[in-house]
Amino acid sequence: MVRTVAVIGAGPSGLTSIKSCLEEGLEPTCFESSDDIGGLWKFKEVSEPNRASIYRSLTINISKEMMCFSDFPIPADYPNYMHHSRILQYFRLYAEHFKLLQHISFQTSVRSVRQRPDFSHSGQWEVVTENREGQEERHMFDSVIVCSGHYSYPHLPLKDFSGIESFEGKYFHSWDYKGPEDLYGKRVVVIGIGNSGGDIAVESSRVAKQVYLSTRRGAWVIRVLSDNGLPVDMKYNTRFVHILFQLLPVNWLSWFGEKKLNAMYDHTMYALKPKHRLFSTIPVINDELPNKILTGGVMVKPNVQQIRGSSVVFEDGSVVDKVDVIVFATGYNYDFPFLPSNVMHKSGHRVGLYKHVFPPTLEHPTMAVVGFIHALGAIMPQAEMQSRWVTRVFKGHKKLPSNQAMLKAVEYDTKDMDKNYIVSKLVPLQVDFVSYMDDIAGEVGVRPSLAWLFFTDYPLFKRVLWGPVTAYQYRITGPGKWSGARQAIFTQFERMFQPFKTRQVTYLLYIHTEDASKIFVFKINIVTGLLFVYNWVEKKLLLNLIPHIKFHKC
Repeated sequence: MVRTVAVIGAGPSGLTSIKSCLEEGLEPTCFESSDDIGGLWKFKEVSEPNRASIYRSLTINISKEMMCFSDFPIPADYPNYMHHSRILQYFRLYAEHFKLLQHISFQTSVRSVRQRPDFSHSGQWEVVTENREGQEERHMFDSVIVCSGHYSYPHLPLKDFSGIESFEGKYFHSWDYKGPEDLYGKRVVVIGIGNSGGDIAVESSRVAKQVYLSTRRGAWVIRVLSDNGLPVDMKYNTRFVHILFQLLPVNWLSWFGEKKLNAMYDHTMYALKPKHRLFSTIPVINDELPNKILTGGVMVKPNVQQIRGSSVVFEDGSVVDKVDVIVFATGYNYDFPFLPSNVMHKSGHRVGLYKHVFPPTLEHPTMAVVGFIHALGAIMPQAEMQSRWVTRVFKGHKKLPSNQAMLKAVEYDTKDMDKNYIVSKLVPLQVDFVSYMDDIAGEVGVRPSLAWLFFTDYPLFKRVLWGPVTAYQYRITGPGKWSGARQAIFTQFERMFQPFKTRQVTYLLYIHTEDASKIFVFKINIVTGLLFVYNWVEKKLLLNLIPHIKFHKC
């Protein structure tokens, strides 16, 4: 019987794991190597080895209603897209409200996690920690939840850049970037067009002489701002849109999405157009990048071929001279140095975890990894859902399949990811947000039933179907049911609009997100109907023409 749980890391995944343990009557002890909660979202002026690092201006690209935990809405007056300081403040409110801090040992690093000699019988783990004085201590736990994240080990592929040793300027990884202060009047090359690369290129272009953004394969760039000024995820991350994705051909959906993006600015003209389709990978989110390209502050370039002294040569043969700084926004490696190598099963580029959570080869399911995932959506509600499932398994309320069945599921999942996404060593964690949330919610027993809601609570049914898939939906029923979930869903747009109420106006014109979604669906239906008519007409014409076509021998 599992009773004691070691939680490694006090970031958002660690905090919600502590809470889930307490909800199931378990006894969590969280080990945090730094002096504060927050993990990635705790800003420090100097990056510390083996810890996540963010820049001073970082603002999250997921709106507050979509990123909050399921039973603790973010205060209504907080902005929809929050600066990292506000996010950390929210985590403090969450930790204080649910009394989580008393379960955290700060400035305590985990050095090793090993199976005890009697693991085959007990399923227990030995955890070795080290405090700030360097003193080691051994602990015994019934189970372990790893919440150490995947942004602690920067990937700096210098060997892939011929001549880097001859570079006369300064180079560093985006992990070390804090702000543009040292880039005044400089010529800067940013390598990599992920979210960090885009942010750094935009911010540095305000002070640099010129910024060049180098990309190997391009990117689709979306905005956080949608029609009528609404947060884009509140409009499109709905259950109905998700159903459309299951019913319509992905190539058509990509065509439709690309058409909408190119209507804002042509990705070909802006030198951004990638080699892949829109839904083959998670897009870059950046509202300012197109403007910086338009005004010349940022110039998009292909992949770097060679570096010669202070010159950078690109694959198209173009050369930029007198480069002062190169920023490598080249992603992160993932590692669990404190775990035995035989625990983590590899499957392709990814760590072979069953549903991205459980190692599938253990005799006892007493270890789990929470928050080791990437979707077009916030990590907070996904990590919370994972932790709710994990603690139900630890408690014995839920059982996992056999080891063999889990291994097969992992291999199938890996092939499915390779089929649907562009997967590489640096981006092996992609999932679809709604599909994944619903899948894990089904394991917990908290997935909302549209049929049940249709007959028992039609007003709520409409909001669950047409509205954004916020985490509150997974507290409507089942284990961990929250009495405030329905009210939170009905008031989520009020909290979204609250930060805008800074000046009294005679009339505020806006389209409610549900109405906007219905208009969007109407457009989808029209276009889909036209496509079917086109295909029907094309086939009819072909059938009518075939009898009149004469074939001649050559």
